[in-house]
Amino acid sequence: MPTPSSGTEKVFWSDPYCRRLQTEVRSVDATRVTLARTIFFAFSGGQESDHGTVGGREVLEARTDGQDIVYTLAPDHGLRPGDTVEVTIDWRRRYRLMRLHLAAEIVLELAYRALDPITKIGAHIAADKARIDFVREHSIADSLPGIHAQASRLIEADQAIVSAFSDEAAQRRYWEIEGFARVPCGGTHLARTGEIGALDLRRKNPGKGKERVEIRVDP
Repeated sequence: MPTPSSGTEKVFWSDPYCRRLQTEVRSVDATRVTLARTIFFAFSGGQESDHGTVGGREVLEARTDGQDIVYTLAPDHGLRPGDTVEVTIDWRRRYRLMRLHLAAEIVLELAYRALDPITKIGAHIAADKARIDFVREHSIADSLPGIHAQASRLIEADQAIVSAFSDEAAQRRYWEIEGFARVPCGGTHLARTGEIGALDLRRKNPGKGKERVEIRVDP
């Protein structure tokens, strides 16, 4: 169990499929609210924040602050420390983010192997697509079919995904697919690779010396 100094208990790590949660308000600072426990993910590692509500009030912004997550609500939210509230998330959106997140992580691992040396300079996981940006002088177009084929085989194998702490005190986490990779990551993760579904990869050129892979999954 978390200690009082461990910040917000992040139930989205222990149960990323949870859609509703009863919890308590820990603190209120004008429009900014923290909770004892939460399923509402805040933007991190390129993965966009969830959409949803706290106590029926729409969350306008979610951000991390140390080991806490701070939610911004409308000025008239009326919540007080100690109040019991229900947290809800837009599950359809969250599930797409989870699928696209893992797809992007797999593609990134395969890109490192196929295109070495290559350097990632950015990534973004939205509900419609994910993207990864690299520094590279030459086009990666010829390598994409091979990366796509390997990723598709991993998805079709429907392998289990382990997601756990590497350092619980520091709240550092990882995901692992046995025989493929173990990667540091604090996002929300699927239980099995098969949940990703059909994958589409597209190469873009965002500027000189840069390459981009856009990733989409079957809706």
